[in-house]
Amino acid sequence: MGFRDPGSSYGKPPPTMINMSRMGGRTAMANNNEPARPMTAVRGAGYTSFANKVQAAERTISTENLGESEEEKCKQMENKVMDMLRESMIASEKKKYKEALDKAKEAGRRERAVVKHREQSGLVESMNLDLTFTVLFNLAQQYEANDMTNEALNTYEIIVRNKMFPNSGRLRVNIGNIHYKRREFTKALKYYRMALDQVPSIQKDTRIKILNNIGVTFVRMGSYDDAVNTFEHVVEEQPNFASALNLILTSFCIQDAEKMRESFLKLIDIPGFPDDEFMKEKEDDDVLLNQTLNSDALRHWEKQQKNEAEKAIITAVKIISPLIAPDYAIGYEWCLESLKQSTHAVLAIDLEMTKAGEMMKNGDIESAVEVLKIFNAQDSKTAAAAANNLCMLRFLQGGRRLVDAQQYADQALSIDRFSAHALVNQGNIHYMNGDLDKAMAHYREALTNDASCVQALFNIGLAAKAQGNLELALEYFFKLHGILVNNVQVLVQLASIYESLEDSAQAIELYSQANSMVPNDPAILSKLADLYDQEGDKSQAFQCHYDSYRYFPSNLDTVEWLASYYLETQFSEKSISYFEKAALMQPNVSKWQMLIATCLRRTGNYQRAFDLYRQIHRKFPHDLECLKFLVRIAGDLGMTEYKEYKDKLEKAEKINQLRLQRESDSSQGKRHSANSTHSLPPSGLTGLGSGSGGSSGGPRQYSAHIPLLDNSAAFSVSQRDMRENDFSYDDPIGMSNRPKTGSRKTVTELGPDDFGEFDESLLPD
Repeated sequence: MGFRDPGSSYGKPPPTMINMSRMGGRTAMANNNEPARPMTAVRGAGYTSFANKVQAAERTISTENLGESEEEKCKQMENKVMDMLRESMIASEKKKYKEALDKAKEAGRRERAVVKHREQSGLVESMNLDLTFTVLFNLAQQYEANDMTNEALNTYEIIVRNKMFPNSGRLRVNIGNIHYKRREFTKALKYYRMALDQVPSIQKDTRIKILNNIGVTFVRMGSYDDAVNTFEHVVEEQPNFASALNLILTSFCIQDAEKMRESFLKLIDIPGFPDDEFMKEKEDDDVLLNQTLNSDALRHWEKQQKNEAEKAIITAVKIISPLIAPDYAIGYEWCLESLKQSTHAVLAIDLEMTKAGEMMKNGDIESAVEVLKIFNAQDSKTAAAAANNLCMLRFLQGGRRLVDAQQYADQALSIDRFSAHALVNQGNIHYMNGDLDKAMAHYREALTNDASCVQALFNIGLAAKAQGNLELALEYFFKLHGILVNNVQVLVQLASIYESLEDSAQAIELYSQANSMVPNDPAILSKLADLYDQEGDKSQAFQCHYDSYRYFPSNLDTVEWLASYYLETQFSEKSISYFEKAALMQPNVSKWQMLIATCLRRTGNYQRAFDLYRQIHRKFPHDLECLKFLVRIAGDLGMTEYKEYKDKLEKAEKINQLRLQRESDSSQGKRHSANSTHSLPPSGLTGLGSGSGGSSGGPRQYSAHIPLLDNSAAFSVSQRDMRENDFSYDDPIGMSNRPKTGSRKTVTELGPDDFGEFDESLLPD
């Protein structure tokens, strides 16, 4: 009972129980095939094969779970990059280039974060290169849209030099386009050729577009022969209207008539879009179907392509017609005949109209009229257009041609009663004839038939303005302003109406808007200056007048205003230059020379002013103001010419007084003679040549028609000695009922040389 085992302690369980308690349920859960563990170990050392398998399996499971979570996280980050790319592209499509660039940069930052995260997670093998390429390409495009060409070039170079991006070499076309915009044509040509080498021959469309860029670059460089060869290759490989027109233009540059003919034939041989017979058949059957097909996007694209083809052909005809034949008309006729034999024969009628317009531009009006008269035998639509053109042509000729214009307008209306253009022409004719009410009626009818006829709306506003109905004119022009936003003519008309209504603030606002669109129009600037001057804003008025003078220095009113402004502001030196320009424009007007002399006097340069007054006196010897200033300055300076100019001034003043008196007497005599009857003179008054033995009852013989008697003094206009009594004659009968004789003409305008030179003492007091 008292024996104790020295290897054990009191109260402790045996070793077997301790191990079992520490192992817990591990031993119970162990497989029966597992070898026994040493009892001295607290935990497994892992040296058995079974333990290695268990740990490897656990490690594999944890690694797979971690890899799946990291890959999912990377995909989520890439989705965010794609969302940012979409936002950037949408902003660019809406012309919000700054916002698009910011979003493109943000997409680039997020994409780099995805790449870094993949590198840290060991997922480089699943790198999304397409996303990287898209982000860089979008960033380069946004740089280019914001005119940041250097940044765009650097981004494109990063893409091109990366060998991991397939087919990135064709982006050298974009690099060439940037150099082309920067007018670096040699570099642009180099990159275009490099891009052409990168594009395989199977991608024919891309190669043709690059070749077209190369041809345009040759044109910019002046290498027209190389450009012709390039465009010829393009037209042969894949003919299109733009390249064919470029070929014609380059042939025009080298003045090769034969090449122009060949190029034109290649142009009209390009097939166009055939007429849609289905639409013609269904036009009257199903209106809803017709409207649906006409509003289709593909239909709009087809119409756009047709318009571009027609524009290319008509432009080519206008360019080559004067050069492919000795005469413009012959060349035009050759183009028309060639066109009639092609698939674009329907354009021949439009070209005939264009031919008439070109003849009018060249001044051959009658030939243009003859060409337009041919269209009377055409279909109704063409005949109506020709009649409208003839009406407008005769209307512009004016005068007696308005009758012909009226006939052509009636003819156009008889063909198409609802033609808005014919009604506008009819209203214009009535407007020129002064019948504003009928003109207004025709303009209203034109607007009823075609609410978008801006010509009718503009003309009806003018007619209402001419009638004095400014409120109605204002209403019409505001309607037109809503259709033609920021149209200069409409803004000027509105401003003019407000100016007539004495609303200067509104008129200034509208004239300022018009001036912002055409800042080099001197008339608008003059209007603004006048309004500012009326408002008392001299500084703004001066600025507008000065700008108007810069664009139109020959406006005499502007020159005079500027000179007067400097004169009022005590800058006489500056006003001299403007008065000198006015004197150059009107050299026979003494006013400008006198103003120059006035400015010289104000500056204190009396000697120069005196010399100028002497020059003015030599050129205009009867100018009293000049003589007065000469007398004043000569007296102030104590010159010897003082007495001479004073005598001339006194003579000139007396002569001027006599002239004014004679004019007044002459005007009174004309009034009395108009009221009096052609009766015989009173018996007490005899004519100069009647004599003493004349019969009192016979007809009077005027002295201008009979020789003078010996006892009468000979009358002559030549110079003679005059006595003082000759200037103080008192008529005993009076001036009221004195008859006018036919001996001489009544002097209505007496020149200073009519009296000749005589002594001052002979002049009356």
